This record gives sequence, C-alpha cells and structure tokens, in this order.
Amino acid sequence: MVITSVRLPLGALLALTTAAFVTVLTEALPAGVLPAMSADLGVGESATGQLVTVYAVGTAVTAIPLVALTASWRRRRLLLVAVVGFAVANTVTAVSSWYPVTLAARFVAGVAAGVVWALLAGYARRLAPPELAGKAIAVVMAGIPVALSLGIPAGTFLGGAIGWRAAFWVMTGIAVVLVGWVLLAVPDFPGGAPGPRQAVRLPGVVAVLVVTAAFVLGHNILYTYIAAFLGAVGMGGSVDVVLLVFGVASIVSIWLVGAWIDRRLRALTVVATILVAMATGALGVPAGSPVVVFVAVALWGLGWGGVPTLLQTAVAHAGGPAADTAQAVLVTLWNVAMAGGGVVGGVLLDVAGPTSLPWSVLVLLVPVLVAARRFPRALS
Repeated sequence: MVITSVRLPLGALLALTTAAFVTVLTEALPAGVLPAMSADLGVGESATGQLVTVYAVGTAVTAIPLVALTASWRRRRLLLVAVVGFAVANTVTAVSSWYPVTLAARFVAGVAAGVVWALLAGYARRLAPPELAGKAIAVVMAGIPVALSLGIPAGTFLGGAIGWRAAFWVMTGIAVVLVGWVLLAVPDFPGGAPGPRQAVRLPGVVAVLVVTAAFVLGHNILYTYIAAFLGAVGMGGSVDVVLLVFGVASIVSIWLVGAWIDRRLRALTVVATILVAMATGALGVPAGSPVVVFVAVALWGLGWGGVPTLLQTAVAHAGGPAADTAQAVLVTLWNVAMAGGGVVGGVLLDVAGPTSLPWSVLVLLVPVLVAARRFPRALS
C-alpha cells in the first residue's frame, strides 16, 4: 500500500506571501521615515502623513471596479500587473522631489494593493488541496505581521542609515524579484468571476462582511491612538515595546490559526473575538500596572493577528466561484473601516478621552460574535 502525503506548494505560496509583505510595507513605510521625507519634499509632517491616507483611498475606491473590469483576465497576468504597479510607484516615490507627483505615485500603489488583496486568498485557495485551503491562506497572510513587526522597523532603520529614498529603492528591487518569482513558481488560473452584486448575495458572504466592518473598526479605533492611550496610563515612553509585544503575539496567532483553520474556522473566529474582548476589557479598567497592559496587549495580538486570515478564508470559501470579487468587496470595506477607526477614535479621544477607546471596542465586538455564528459551515 502506497501512502502519499498531501503537501502545500510552498514556492508559489511564499511568492504570494511576499506580495502581501510588499503591499503592507509599501503602505506603512512613509510613517517610519516621516521626518526625512517631509524635509526632502518641502511639506509639513501632517501633509507627508497623507501619503499613507491616499494609499488607502486608492485601494478603497478602485478595488471593486478594477476587479470587476478585469474579471476575465488570467489571474497570473493580473497579479503581475499589480506587482509591476508597485515597482513603478515605489520608483517614482524614490526619485520624486515634488509632493504632488509623490502623492500620485502613492495613489497608484494603493490601486495595485487593492488588486493584490482581492487576488491573494482566492489564489492561495486554488493552489492548495481543498483540505488545506485555510492553511494555504494562512501562509500567504503571514506576510502581514512579518511586514509590520520586522519589515517596517528594518525599513525605518535603513531610511535613517542611508536615506529614505534608498528604502523605497529596496522596495522596487523586491517587486522586480517578485515578478520573476511569480513567472517561475506561480501557476496560472482563468478569471471569469461574477460581479459584486452576485457575490454579496451568496450565503455567508454578508456575515463575513459584517464581522469585517465591526472588527476592523473596533481594532483601529484603539490601534490608531494607542500612543495617546498609553500616555494616559503613564506608559507613553513604552509605545515601541508595546507594539513589539503586539507584533510577536500576532505572529504566534497566525501560526495557531494556520494549524487549525481548516477544521475550526468559526470556533477560531469566536475565540479571537473573546481574546480581544478580554484584552480591551483589561485595558479599560484603570489598573495602573504596566504588567496588566503588556498582558492585555499580548492577548490583543493573539486575538487579532489571525483575523485577516480568518476573514479572507471565510469570504473566499463563502464566495466560491465569486471569491475574487467577494475579496474585493471585503478589501474595500476593510479600508473604509480603517479610515472610520481613525475618525471615530479621534472623536472619542476629544470628547471622552483616551480611556474611552477600549470600551468602544467592546461594544463593537457584540455584532462580531452574533455574525460569526453564520460563518461558512464547511470549515467550522
């Protein structure tokens, strides 16, 4: 009797992981080199900060229409166009000394990001055997915490050592290498996904979108203003360490989710929600202890780190043949919720103070728990 083991196509999946890494790092890198970038472009730091905002806007406003317009394209061709878009946008950013041109390049990078995010989960799912689809998506989504916890600090260090422009040239180099990697290792698949209206009517898709909206909004209300919150509890000098703890816990979360997602999607979503609820509840009670804050932030990272994988897997499974379109809707909603977190958090900060932020997250986790009960059954 011959026993064959089912394996994941790691070469192809890691190329997609790198695409996720490039997407997140391209988005956040200006924040790490903000002062030097601001001085070179001759604008204030607040204006330079809008280079991150316009990236998100590019993703939010173009993901759905672009995916609909390119529905018939071969999937590898579309992925390659998006990666080339990153290479062009980062090259223009690296050489531009005029703020409007840099702003336009960042918008183009955001457009490329919308296409990549719409493709990744569905692509990973098609590359893997059905029983390992969730694990394949988890491998790809590992690019997010790696970029946040390792890539951004490395890019910030590089920008400080040899200049912020060099950091963006490195991003261009990674994108060029990735083009070759995709051509060599990533199989091609046909397009032909249904439109957005058909996608959101599929059973389970709406539930995933509700969880996405509430969970992402709540997370970003607190995460966006974590420095202000830590300052209010006497830990303003520990922001970097707190974020490191959060990043490490998020990587652990990705690993745990990857190990169990194909059998326990719904249960993992509920556990993630409860962990974040415990964390924000602990942060909301003024204990005055740094230990409590660090433990709470670790729980927050353990809960949140795997959420992108859970949601991408759930919507890919619920979307079926419309997975890429459903992903585009999720990506748009995700970016809107991120922006909403900044706005709502800012209002709460001004009206009720930073200690109100954790409690707002708890309120938003209630609809998350309710909607998660309607997640796709096949992976739960």
